[in-house]
Amino acid sequence: MFVTTHKLRVRYAETDQMGYAYYGTYPTYFEVARVEGLRSIGIDYAAMERDGVMLPVRDVRIRYRRPLKYDELFTIRTEVAELPTGSRIHFAYQIHNDLGELCSEAETVLVFASTQSGRPVPPPPHVLEALKPYFRE
Repeated sequence: MFVTTHKLRVRYAETDQMGYAYYGTYPTYFEVARVEGLRSIGIDYAAMERDGVMLPVRDVRIRYRRPLKYDELFTIRTEVAELPTGSRIHFAYQIHNDLGELCSEAETVLVFASTQSGRPVPPPPHVLEALKPYFRE
């Protein structure tokens, strides 16, 4: 299982009138954590797109448990529980505040797709090779 963590802070522009992180900002938080986590093992989104493969989001599911507040530091735990076998890759996320309290849980499904046709394609070999060490045979 591939697991990574990334710290962020709620910025003023991301809050609503009550000083809470706006609910629509959470997918951006997950994207930042996902991209940085994959970058940490050598998977570069921009390079993958230059090579003709993009990763559009197919599904997003978020459960909000506790609000994040302006200027609050939080940690996003990102997990890939299964090595992709088809054109889809599943991510699970948890956001914890600095007190360790669970603030939200989420899942996303992304699809490896051709930048030319938009149709699903298999994961690039370098993506599978970078993820393989985190999974038992």
